[in-house]
Amino acid sequence: MEQFSFVVSDQESGRLDKVVTNHYPDLTRSKIQNLIKQEQILVNQAPTTNRYKVSENDVIDVTLPDPVEVSVKPEKMNLDIVFEDDDVIVVNKPQDMVVHPAPGHENGTLVNGLLDHAPLATVNGELRPGIVHRIDKDTSGLLMVAKNDQAMLSLSAQLKAKTNQRKYLAIVHGNFKEEAGTINAPIGRSKKDRKKMAIVEDGRPAVTHFKVLERFTDYTLIECELETGRTHQIRVHLKYIGHPVAGDPLYGPRNTLKGNGQFLHAKLLGFKHPRTGEELVFEVDPPQIFQDTLSKLRGI
Repeated sequence: MEQFSFVVSDQESGRLDKVVTNHYPDLTRSKIQNLIKQEQILVNQAPTTNRYKVSENDVIDVTLPDPVEVSVKPEKMNLDIVFEDDDVIVVNKPQDMVVHPAPGHENGTLVNGLLDHAPLATVNGELRPGIVHRIDKDTSGLLMVAKNDQAMLSLSAQLKAKTNQRKYLAIVHGNFKEEAGTINAPIGRSKKDRKKMAIVEDGRPAVTHFKVLERFTDYTLIECELETGRTHQIRVHLKYIGHPVAGDPLYGPRNTLKGNGQFLHAKLLGFKHPRTGEELVFEVDPPQIFQDTLSKLRGI
């Protein structure tokens, strides 16, 4: 258990949760709000609410409970295995599935299912065994998974060297003036909302290439190719250029296409086999709701 405290200065004002966020940027706003509700954040030694307006010289005490240990248990699942040998698994992850366990998502993740299916590399630790890269919960598509540490190190090195292929399909809002282009803008944690990523000057370099595949009245089908792999990269970059991914609950508008989250699908994955060096390329169609939505946009 960790405890911190600070005194509100004459330069600070506003809601308690926002002020605490400014002092502890590593904590998400939702985490801070939960701590306030649990009376782990006190003002002048008394509990209060998220909406409390701080005043100069208020004393804020913050108590962080010890982290809850998450154990990873194998679970029987019907996984869509596209390729597998002694070193690598390529899996087609469905929408609405978290990749690896975390507090609040201890069960039902892709890792739970993979552990029941086969032994995985351990170099990444207990919570992310075999996971070389990840895609968001509501993004569907291809992931490469390492079954041993040698494979993990090789595949991770390819990601770092940008020698692998990762292509996505996305239905986005609006219509592009250009047929293709590159978005080169650094991504980091949003200063305004810690649950989001954003384009920030001191962010990590991020590059996304795109090309238009099909145009509709209010939407466009595009292909994106990742040069880097930042958290929420495609979603943040497309919002940045004014074409947020349709259905995106975090970065898109409320008036959007109905689906199971963002219409974003990791359709193609290519890499060198970690043992043989053979170039492997895999491609899968988007989920049925993605295809049905395209048919509606085409007027079929």
